[in-house]
Amino acid sequence: MLSGKMGTTIAAISAATGWREHSVRGFLAGVVRKKLGLNLVSEPAESGRVYRIIDTPADRGKQAA
Repeated sequence: MLSGKMGTTIAAISAATGWREHSVRGFLAGVVRKKLGLNLVSEPAESGRVYRIIDTPADRGKQAA
């Protein structure tokens, strides 16, 4: 759902998994962004905020201090 070009909404993920919306948000922030290091972007749309993973890694461009 997240890797598709159109992305998905938290409500759609919640319906597909049976999770509550706050659990989906926690999964996106904690697992998708932090643990997996994927570049998750969110954009406003007519159906609500749409989330999708784009190809570039989230930490590309960050340099070690």
